[in-house]
Amino acid sequence: MTAAQPEHAPLGTDVLSLQRGGPTVQRIMLGTRLRRLRESLNITRDTAASAIRASDAKLCRMELGRVGFKERDVADLLTLYGLHEPDARQEFLDSARRANEPGWWRAYGDYFPAWFEQHLGLEEATSLIRTYEVQFIPGLLQTAGYAEAVIRLGRPVDSPDSIQRRVELRMTRQELLTRPGAPRLWVVVDEAALRRPLGGAEVMRDQLRHLVETAALPNVTLQVLPFEVGGHAAAGGPITVLRFPVPDLPDIVYLEQLTSALYLDKAEEVDRYLAVMDRLSLVALPGPESVVFLEKLLKDR
Repeated sequence: MTAAQPEHAPLGTDVLSLQRGGPTVQRIMLGTRLRRLRESLNITRDTAASAIRASDAKLCRMELGRVGFKERDVADLLTLYGLHEPDARQEFLDSARRANEPGWWRAYGDYFPAWFEQHLGLEEATSLIRTYEVQFIPGLLQTAGYAEAVIRLGRPVDSPDSIQRRVELRMTRQELLTRPGAPRLWVVVDEAALRRPLGGAEVMRDQLRHLVETAALPNVTLQVLPFEVGGHAAAGGPITVLRFPVPDLPDIVYLEQLTSALYLDKAEEVDRYLAVMDRLSLVALPGPESVVFLEKLLKDR
């Protein structure tokens, strides 16, 4: 796969029809479209909030896509904004309905923290995922055995059933890599993650073999960042950048922490992280050399 990043879809793309990301993406895109309508008419947030009997803070959360939408509220806002054409109104209302439908991951709702749900929804809608990992193999590339070892490490007192459900969630996430219209995955993984033995020798061998096999997928680029590089731009820890196929949804940087996560979408912040990812990909081994590195590591185990 080429390292070039895919372009956003043309400005004429019907952003409200993008359904693959489930409610998360629907909320963000609907909120963005409503905010742009309001701002184009110079209507204050206070005025719009009053029209739906809500606080300024609630309207702000709606426009950021952080809460669900009542169809009545959307209809009232469209009336305030002068949008009366039936088909256009119905498009917005349909999006509001989809924004309230549960995503597939709700079946695992007891097995992931609330802050991770947004990531699951965003991941489903991406056209490009760029990630750097230093401690573990990225979740989208983990085998079941390796995933179980990682999960047990962080949740040592969980029941076997809880562990298994969390592994199932991780394996289900990976299905997006092989479905029609799969996103591109561009991974830079630190040599430390490849050498850290998790789950035992056989689990690590299976994991390394899986990385070699996955690297052969046409939509996957896997690069190894070897120890010999020394210091590098991502000294702060793992990074994931999510890109989407519509212009109304900006790139988002996901930074996972022990008990929470950050979602950054301000252009200046995203640009800094993209620059870091670009520098990492330049100093990491190219894809073919990375596969050779993995095969040698596998042979030595």
